Amino acid sequence: MTIKVQLVMDVICVHSYLGYTRFTRAADRLMAEGLPVAVEFLPFELAPGAPADGQPLLAVLEQTFGPQAAADVLTFAESAALEGVRLEYGKAIATGTFDAHLLIADAARQGKAELMAERLFRAHFTDGLHIGDPATLARLAAEIGISTGHVPAAELRARLEGVRRLGFTGVPVFLIDNLPPLTGSASETTLLAALRRAATMKGESRDH
Repeated sequence: MTIKVQLVMDVICVHSYLGYTRFTRAADRLMAEGLPVAVEFLPFELAPGAPADGQPLLAVLEQTFGPQAAADVLTFAESAALEGVRLEYGKAIATGTFDAHLLIADAARQGKAELMAERLFRAHFTDGLHIGDPATLARLAAEIGISTGHVPAAELRARLEGVRRLGFTGVPVFLIDNLPPLTGSASETTLLAALRRAATMKGESRDH
């Protein structure tokens, strides 16, 4: 009995990164109890059409949301650190994420989507790497051990459009089997409870 989960996320979204970290911890706890979890990533662009030239993220946030935005994210970084997530906003580079999503889609075909997504989150938020840059993406793909070019850009555009048609306007969204969607900053406890609930429902339906 496998719990199927779809994760709607963007790798430049800090709430996606924190949510993904919490989810993986919850899923690991469930799998330690002998219940497998299968994960599929659904792509979402936080800033569709954003240029991939790369700008300092703090400067972009201040320009877009005002001077308080930089202070707010640095405060958020302190709270994220308590959960073991290191956010280096001073190094982070704002960029479009279409090619990063393409890389996750390629990795999914090789059974390494979760490894690739985690590496992209960490590359952006912790390492200060420009994840819109083709050379950076090629280096990260080699690091994870995947080949690229398996998923056409047109196929990814169709997936992005399909996710938009589902009506999601923000991320992260956790689609856990047949449960109602969980959105935003769900805690590890909440995510684990949802996974357990899905497992219980699957067990009940199998018994009938």
